[in-house]
Amino acid sequence: MTHLRSKTRKAVPACAVALLMLALPGMAQDADEGPAHDDIPTLDDLLDDLDAGDLDLDDLRTLGLAVFSTPFNTYDGLGDGPFDPAETDTATFGHRPTLQGNGLSLRVNGLDAQSCNECHTIVSNRTKPPTLGFAGVGGIVQNAIIMPSLIDVADSFDDRVVFQPGHDPSLPLVFDGVADYNGRFANPPFLFGGGGVELLGKEMTADLQYLLAEARSAPAGTVTLLKTHGVDFGSITSLGGGDVELDVEGIGPEDITGVPAEEVLVVRPFGRKGESFTMRDFDRGAMQFHFGIQPVEVVGEDLDEDGDGVDNEVSVAEMSVLHIFDVTNARPRVRHLGPAAVQGFETFVDIGCAECHHPVKKTRSRKVPLAHPEDPIDPSADVYLRINLVRAGFDPAPGGGVFVPLFADLKRHKMGPGLAETFERGEIANDEFTTARLWGVADTAPYLHDGRATTLFQAIELHGGEAQTARDAFMALSVSQQKKLLRFLRKLKVPKKPNEDLL
Repeated sequence: MTHLRSKTRKAVPACAVALLMLALPGMAQDADEGPAHDDIPTLDDLLDDLDAGDLDLDDLRTLGLAVFSTPFNTYDGLGDGPFDPAETDTATFGHRPTLQGNGLSLRVNGLDAQSCNECHTIVSNRTKPPTLGFAGVGGIVQNAIIMPSLIDVADSFDDRVVFQPGHDPSLPLVFDGVADYNGRFANPPFLFGGGGVELLGKEMTADLQYLLAEARSAPAGTVTLLKTHGVDFGSITSLGGGDVELDVEGIGPEDITGVPAEEVLVVRPFGRKGESFTMRDFDRGAMQFHFGIQPVEVVGEDLDEDGDGVDNEVSVAEMSVLHIFDVTNARPRVRHLGPAAVQGFETFVDIGCAECHHPVKKTRSRKVPLAHPEDPIDPSADVYLRINLVRAGFDPAPGGGVFVPLFADLKRHKMGPGLAETFERGEIANDEFTTARLWGVADTAPYLHDGRATTLFQAIELHGGEAQTARDAFMALSVSQQKKLLRFLRKLKVPKKPNEDLL
């Protein structure tokens, strides 16, 4: 573990941090008494205590677990501020309307929870009863309903229900059994192994930025392939004078016109659509969307952007320890396969599943760098802490690095019209999704981006688009071969007793 940061810091007595740690089990208070989450020292103070040996990494993880699991209340800044009729976009964060005017919750566009753990509660859905814990998946009831302006729950077809200008005309009001909807619907994934995924994404981004720099200095007409860690993201053509033309796939927004090449070539492995470049980046948006809590690093210090009477709702230090908790979650595991499961794995490879679900990746480094502020283009900038992922259960690789057995490629793929969303506000095509990481898949039903598949067989059957050939090959297998492939997938398990060491 290595930590780097500026030398200008304010000292804090170690006893203050010790008292804080003793207080953690009873952090939540009655709403009338004040915030549910106590303030913690600044990030520099925490790093000083880490240097001095007064805190260790598990102490920081415990602080992060408190941020993850504390049910925030209105004294913490829970909820958006008062509704503002002058808002030009009432679907975005800050002054969203609330359900039936209750002033706090909405559910159909965020404002739907008090803690991260409300969505990430299920460690295993294969046990009876399900195994609950911290940082797991969510059931369908925990799906996020994201930024709709239309939900026709009654499948209306009379002329009292009309579209407003700007609504997608491909969502006609037809009495057809379809509850028309123009938002996104996302089933919560688990956090296990997130440090390995983040390290891979950062190394891949660094490689792509290096290739871009090479292409800018190359003679006109030079074609540079955008390959990193065994994944092909397309190519760059040098135009001379530092100009380039991108021909990319599975990365960047759907329309890259006018977007700087540096911004396009950022691997974003988090979120079902591949929107976030780190777990912290995802958390910033989740804080605002789910809780109406404004991170200082987004809105600024001592600013009450949403007008709810609370400023500094979640500090840089709190976001940092949450990030540390995120990336130190143990990785999923592979149980002993046995002859039938080995044959299933061989079939998995033979029919093309492994073309997107790459079984394992190897990183160059063993340490995931954490930064503040974060620069998506330069993962090496402003790093304050490096965490050895061997501590999170990753196997060391010969020559350095770790093995990340994620069964994915950190790239988006077109999945066909059957899975396409009807979202109107996104920068990513509605039929594109980041390759699902299959590690832990035995325990994490329901499947696919919105949980529409209740079994692994159904999940495979619903594949389309770029996965159509592999899907058809699976459906053409004998029942015996299908069972062996599914037997292999059921060996991909979540970690045992994740995070119990922090309790």
